[in-house]
Amino acid sequence: MTAPPLVDIGINLAHESYDPDRAEVLARARAAGLVHLVVTGATLASSAAAADLAAAAPAYLSATAGVHPHHAAEFTASEVPLLRELVGRAGVRAVGECGLDYFRDLAPRAVQRRAFELQLGVAVDCGRSLFLHQRDAHEDFIAVLRSLGAALPPAVAHCFTGTRAEAEAYLEMGLHIGITGWACDERRGSHLLEVVRHIPAERLMLETDGPYLLPRTLRPKPSHRRNEPAFLTEVCRVLAAARGEPEAALAAATTRTAARFFGLPGISPIDTNKRSQPAVSES
Repeated sequence: MTAPPLVDIGINLAHESYDPDRAEVLARARAAGLVHLVVTGATLASSAAAADLAAAAPAYLSATAGVHPHHAAEFTASEVPLLRELVGRAGVRAVGECGLDYFRDLAPRAVQRRAFELQLGVAVDCGRSLFLHQRDAHEDFIAVLRSLGAALPPAVAHCFTGTRAEAEAYLEMGLHIGITGWACDERRGSHLLEVVRHIPAERLMLETDGPYLLPRTLRPKPSHRRNEPAFLTEVCRVLAAARGEPEAALAAATTRTAARFFGLPGISPIDTNKRSQPAVSES
């Protein structure tokens, strides 16, 4: 039986944990049915590495370029030209991972907001989509985005872990939502099984955020804790069950959404008449 097509929209493939066996990781991803991976940039250095990976395999890999809020202190106006250069490289599809993280506060909040605003400016000026991060900073996060008004580019709230009310606020603003194996964690992510039922299929995308967030529902459990793109099939399985639809339908719909959002090459259009109707947020 052919594996359903999947796109991993957030994989930290340049992470050092993949250095010993990156080729094997990619081979397992292909075998599992993944048709494209978007490699996350979280610092200027990792963004350059992500862009290099995308350039080496343009039919299978794309990249984002940005600075995670944990590293916001490393990104000031003087680094904007370098980010612009990275964003202009072939295969770089979005600005990010950028946003706000008040859970760990590894950078002062005012510094995070400034770095976020600078990166939003790059996205607007360069005509790029946004790959966004938010944790425990919802109100400030949406306030910054709303300040752009109609200039807000297409954006995805990556690794969404929030409430249904937060998801609805993002959907109202036109954002897409990325769901990870956080939804497979009964200790902290079970609420997402309800939230995901109210995300329209044309706004929903799937991601591993590997090497982090290994799905806890995987059976058999790996002997290690490193997540990888091949395990996206488990995220798809869990979310399809939560939404009450076949895995193949969810895989096809999220792949179509990802291909459209990122402008991914080499992915055949999916027949919309054969996919399930999207879930609609109830009032």
